[in-house]
Amino acid sequence: MAKEIGSVEFTKRELSFLKEQGLGRIATVSSHGQPHVVPVAFEFDGICFYFGGWKLKNGLKFKNILQNNKVAFVVDDLISANPRTPVGLEVKGIAEILRGDDYVKNVPFKKSRWGLDERSC
Repeated sequence: MAKEIGSVEFTKRELSFLKEQGLGRIATVSSHGQPHVVPVAFEFDGICFYFGGWKLKNGLKFKNILQNNKVAFVVDDLISANPRTPVGLEVKGIAEILRGDDYVKNVPFKKSRWGLDERSC
């Protein structure tokens, strides 16, 4: 059974990690199936992710979202270079255009993570 949109629950460690970060990568797909990924500064309210951008509605990610609102969003970090220790979270969601076409809300429906050990809270 698929999770309901917006029903993703984040653990304490995931919430802490997401609130510490300010940059993520949003992946969209064109109507022709061409992927497009770009970094974005984001806000996180504990449930959904939000981002805007300078001239957002003129950009490719905005146009792609209008045609296909399924997105993937990754927030990651490299906490050690030696040994290489990556941590991160991927959220698949549905993008909604808000505030007169200058803000995007990503409502998660699925998440996956790596390197975020609950014991390190």
